[in-house]
Amino acid sequence: MPEVNVEINGRKYRMACEEGQQQRLIGLADRFNTHVEALKGAVGEIGDNRLTVMAGIAVVDELAEAEKRIKALETEVLVLTRAGQEVAAEIEALEARFASKLSDAAKALEGVAGALDEAAPVPQG
Repeated sequence: MPEVNVEINGRKYRMACEEGQQQRLIGLADRFNTHVEALKGAVGEIGDNRLTVMAGIAVVDELAEAEKRIKALETEVLVLTRAGQEVAAEIEALEARFASKLSDAAKALEGVAGALDEAAPVPQG
């Protein structure tokens, strides 16, 4: 199993990861370290463990907010999908009514044409 070295709050850690995940783990550690450094800048030196726990909680809070937003977006997508399906059904019904009316009009025109043909005088000559 591959290992990578990451740095959190000025300390180096050796971590194992799955093959091919080395750069992802390094990137995640860098991102977490950014949270730690920002928190350290905001609250000062409060001890490594406490600082790391606070940064971890802040990251989990961001994750919870992202999950909440994803859930809201999934609900919105579901509502929009249902609305789209309803509109599609309405369009199909309108198309069917239009086709029926068009067919009725064509039959009526055929009837008129037939009546005109019958009423027209036959040329003699």
